Amino acid sequence: MKAIIYCRVSTNKEAQSSSLSRQKEELIHLAEENGFPIYKVIEEKASGYEIEREGIFELLEDFKDKKAEVLLIQDDTRLGRGNTKIALVHQLVKYQVKIRTINDKGELKLSETDTLVLNIVSIVEEYQRKLHNIKIKRGMKKAIENGYNPSENLGDVHVGGRLKKEIPLEEIIRLKTMKLTFREIAATLRGFGYDVSKATVHRRYQEYINAEDTKVSPK
Repeated sequence: MKAIIYCRVSTNKEAQSSSLSRQKEELIHLAEENGFPIYKVIEEKASGYEIEREGIFELLEDFKDKKAEVLLIQDDTRLGRGNTKIALVHQLVKYQVKIRTINDKGELKLSETDTLVLNIVSIVEEYQRKLHNIKIKRGMKKAIENGYNPSENLGDVHVGGRLKKEIPLEEIIRLKTMKLTFREIAATLRGFGYDVSKATVHRRYQEYINAEDTKVSPK
């Protein structure tokens, strides 16, 4: 498994610069001890409370692309502090990254409070996914019950292996006449492969109504 080494200090003071070098040396040694090939070393001088850090974006992108599987840090505070730390650990867990620290002499050990917060966040995300899927199913069910047949109207929703970008205005109009809300219309179209939000559906429908009003208005 390849590893990314992440070192951080909060200021540009000379003492902190020495700390940065020391972190790097110790983490390289940790990688060698565990037989982790080093994919990249990232060094930053930034506050741990700040999530907008170039090094953080870089390592998250690398882990997302599966260029490495292990993150090596001195301790959990090097990754971040407060809510920033929790958010980053949560994202790394989602990417199935193994986090090893020098202070823990192995896998990252979180406090009971941090673990509780992460569990709560995971539960909330899971229920958000369930609610999202339920909305799609309900929208599709309501449309079909009202006589909507997607196979006759949408055709192929995939083009070259990707989802269509075009949003079918005629289907928005049709679903609206079936008394579906804009939220239900958006959920229904997403279920058929269209990447569309409630706001976009509302805007497209309003543009259509405005255009129709212009046609019938007296000159």
